[in-house]
Amino acid sequence: MWLAHGVGVKVISVDYRRPPNHPFPAAIDDDVAVWKAVTKDQDAAKTALFGTSAGGNIALATTLTLKQLGRPLPGAVFAGTPATDLENISDTWHTMVGLDPLGQRKGMIAGAFDLYIGDSDPSNPLLSPINGDLEGFPPTILISGTRDLLLSDTVRMHRALRKAAVEADLH
Repeated sequence: MWLAHGVGVKVISVDYRRPPNHPFPAAIDDDVAVWKAVTKDQDAAKTALFGTSAGGNIALATTLTLKQLGRPLPGAVFAGTPATDLENISDTWHTMVGLDPLGQRKGMIAGAFDLYIGDSDPSNPLLSPINGDLEGFPPTILISGTRDLLLSDTVRMHRALRKAAVEADLH
């Protein structure tokens, strides 16, 4: 809210459904519904999607869903330290254990992912956006920290976006 006020923009925070009662794809469905409502009165190209961590995953997955549905895409996406690979392939899930204040994937984080994934395949691009068709994706800003469990997820997503010729910045 401080940033939105500082730069003078309107922000809508989506109170999307969450597990355990509402696993994947409930949150994405909710984001898409809000996106459809917002873009009735506002140009999609002048609207951005923002999310951090799990929200970064959902922002990326929502954009992939909008693309699949043939809906107008956001003018930009901001994904802060996004979880982009729920298959647990990225190395910083292992190398940053104890350095990131979240601790480690094992335990609470893994349990939260399991609740969100439910019976779905974690390689599904809407769960692991790193696996998505990124061609035509909007310009994207990704951020992470140097001691972040999700650093490799973020870097790998940046590489995948650049490989698909998407304007993408990594900070």
